[in-house]
Amino acid sequence: MLKMPGIRTYNAEMARNLDIDLIRTFIAVADHSSMTAAGNARYLTQSAVSQQIRRLEDMLGHALFERDRRGLKLTPSGEHLLAKGRRLIALNDDIWAEMTVGHVQGKVRLGLPYDLVEPCIAPVIKAYASAHPQVEISLTCAASPDLIAGLAEGAIDLAVVEEPQGPGAGECLRVERLVWVGARNGGAWLKTPLPVSMVADTCAFRPAVLAALERQDRAWRTVFENGNIEATTATVRADLAVTAWLVSTVPADLEILGPDKAPTDLPLFAVNLHLPKGNLARPAAEMVRYLREGFARMPQAA
Repeated sequence: MLKMPGIRTYNAEMARNLDIDLIRTFIAVADHSSMTAAGNARYLTQSAVSQQIRRLEDMLGHALFERDRRGLKLTPSGEHLLAKGRRLIALNDDIWAEMTVGHVQGKVRLGLPYDLVEPCIAPVIKAYASAHPQVEISLTCAASPDLIAGLAEGAIDLAVVEEPQGPGAGECLRVERLVWVGARNGGAWLKTPLPVSMVADTCAFRPAVLAALERQDRAWRTVFENGNIEATTATVRADLAVTAWLVSTVPADLEILGPDKAPTDLPLFAVNLHLPKGNLARPAAEMVRYLREGFARMPQAA
């Protein structure tokens, strides 16, 4: 006689199927170190996020987070799940896109800071344009605070911005060191007051850089702030000033100032993806997928 499986056996087998939505919420909490911030990014209440994390922990039989003075921190089990969870989400989204839709048409307007175009975004845009040639891609380059405002006003569909690491409203794509940069074998870092060149007065790095200088009681002066990254780069190459950039965006012919030259320590910064409220149009949703996959494949900066 054929034996039917008992309810306990059935439940155990069902528990082996991971819930993609729970994994997405887990990654959001890990990126933001906060259930409240993760809820904002996922359009969920803090209570709903907490319940989803508890469900996932119950399914896997492991605690995934522990709390410290800076917020939520991944446990060893959580660290193990995070890397594989990102791959699972990327594969899920890739399968969904390939199996459920045909040609993508329309327009997508992407906003990003000037310094991210070449090292980070150009490969993503190239891959997207190759896969979806019928989509019109429009890029808006501006300082991160201006991009957030543009997204809220509906001037752009998506914004990739640079923000201090920590809880926020965006989805963390990457975390990098903010570093001091100068001319190779230059001496601008020795000058008093320190000559500092920033791309714009609304640059996301500016408050962190100036706060770090003030903590060290280091006198400084502005050399250049007019929104042109090429001109900022030129002032640094000419040894007229130093600047601060994410480590992966530093041009090869410039020098990352080490501890013996750096005027101050600088904080970590996150590259965050901000989405508008409401449903995304198909071209924008596809761009989100390409951005997530592109940043996940980027090698970790030294």
